[in-house]
Amino acid sequence: MAPPTTDRYIWPLISKDQVAKDGAMVLSHGEGSRVTDASGTEYLDLSSGITRASALGYGNTEIADAVHAQLERLHYAGTCEFQADVLFELAAKLAELTPGSLGASYFTESGTAANEAAFKLARHYHRANGKPRAYKVISRWNAYHGAIGTPMAASDWLGVRPPSEPGTPGVSLVAAPTRYRSPFGARGLEDSTLYLEMLEQQILKEDPELVSVFIAEPVMQANGVQVPPADYFPGVREICDRHGVLFLADEVITGFGRTGEWFAIDHWGVEPDMITMAKALTAGYMPLGAVIVRDDIWSDIDVFPDVHTFGGHAAAGVAATTAIGIYEREGLVERARESGARLLDLMAGLERHEIVGEVRGLGLWTAVDFTSDPGTAVPLEVDEVRQILVRARRLGLIVTQNGGAIEFAPRLDVPEAELEEGVAILDRAIDEFSAERIDRS
Repeated sequence: MAPPTTDRYIWPLISKDQVAKDGAMVLSHGEGSRVTDASGTEYLDLSSGITRASALGYGNTEIADAVHAQLERLHYAGTCEFQADVLFELAAKLAELTPGSLGASYFTESGTAANEAAFKLARHYHRANGKPRAYKVISRWNAYHGAIGTPMAASDWLGVRPPSEPGTPGVSLVAAPTRYRSPFGARGLEDSTLYLEMLEQQILKEDPELVSVFIAEPVMQANGVQVPPADYFPGVREICDRHGVLFLADEVITGFGRTGEWFAIDHWGVEPDMITMAKALTAGYMPLGAVIVRDDIWSDIDVFPDVHTFGGHAAAGVAATTAIGIYEREGLVERARESGARLLDLMAGLERHEIVGEVRGLGLWTAVDFTSDPGTAVPLEVDEVRQILVRARRLGLIVTQNGGAIEFAPRLDVPEAELEEGVAILDRAIDEFSAERIDRS
């Protein structure tokens, strides 16, 4: 089959000029960690489908067969009081896997929609509990929570918000802890004191009676796998409790074993009031998002006027229960922890390159942060990081660029040999880029 014509398509986040220069990635099929494009070229995908959703790789017949059987048995149940039976099985499983008293789930078709639903649920909860005017949302610098509505207003990454402003009112952002570079110098790197002070002051400034939710990714994606200091989320929990603000953990990327725990917030022993999830919930085999809330939030809300025609689709529900069953049966959460440690060991060798400032990660989510000056940690230009990414792709490796960093997020059952192969390819791509950069100078 001839490669498809690509000039009748709107490319998200990538300009038409960039696509013309670097080439379109039009994939036709995949198996395991390998994908093949429309021209027949094979790649090693260590990004789980770029978005980190394909947590069990490609061609998983167990999930595909389960979805096929569900489509034959009951492909669609409707919405409101009509729901497919499989969703209740899934909801019970999520209550078992999530921390503490999180127990009631609401299903959508995406992570963005799950975050929007969580913001609405929070307002309903506050209305029933003495804060009837609470509507404001506090997010963080360089956060990403979605590209529609309030999640977009709460997003400060990927450039989705500015072209569509003005957006949802009542959203403000505070600084978030970062590891390799901090906007506040060394003090920001030592512990979370400054960042927690900023959060509390922002709540006070916005008026605690009006603040509904603080939303945070447990590990931020901006510029590659930003793991917070150990005291950050316990401090967040205390501040939110003190001011009657709900804490929403956005686990759309980090849920279901990616960081070596079922949910990344488990690393810090903190129970959020709500968790949102998507992506690896179905291992990318069907679109599904969910928000799970504390049991008392469910108890205090009688009716939730929010309708998604395809939210909690029956086939997506069975894809999720099947994927979770595989994660459990194969011990993939623990395996992600062990494989992630091995991947970091392999990637440590990349720090021999002058332009590599830091290698970091948590579980099977790691990043190489690039710098143009090791002494000051000034970031390498984003366009130059993309040149490394494209070189790696031409050498047969698919990884993800995130600002000034390149990420690895392989499938959770990735063989060690593929990790070795991927790091070796990126090492070569950095070598080639560095040599050309020296020649240009």
